[in-house]
Amino acid sequence: MLEFIYLSVLIGGGATALLDIWARLLKAAFGLPTPNWGLVGRWFAYLPRGRLVHGGGIARSAAVPGELLVGWIMHYVVGMVFAAALLAIWGLGWARAPSFNAALIVGLVTVGAGWFILQPGMGAGIACSKAANPARARMLNIAGHVVFAIGLYGTALLVNWQG
Repeated sequence: MLEFIYLSVLIGGGATALLDIWARLLKAAFGLPTPNWGLVGRWFAYLPRGRLVHGGGIARSAAVPGELLVGWIMHYVVGMVFAAALLAIWGLGWARAPSFNAALIVGLVTVGAGWFILQPGMGAGIACSKAANPARARMLNIAGHVVFAIGLYGTALLVNWQG
């Protein structure tokens, strides 16, 4: 169990870090805004209060102390949970001999968490349907999760190499 937790944290953290680097590259190359983890933190902070959906948009909900920190922490925790799901399905042996296909499946399936839980909850509609440019937002979501999959695979290779 300890190895499972260790690998979930390491692989998920590494994959999430690559996703953050990707966001910075998109900003530098194309001027795209980086994710607002403060608003994500606000959404997570409202969950224990029983509020899942912010119909008018999360930005209209009252700010929560420490929401930026909560957002960054939850961003990495979610990445670690997704890595744990990969390891739970494919087993710890996957970390010893990773396959990109398994990582890609997890990366693409987890797009659904954003499209059907986070984005509607934050008031952006199902699959970014209320975004200014839904098609662009969806493509960026998919690309980001492919980058996350690359991060899962790459971090597992690095962990395996370190032995």
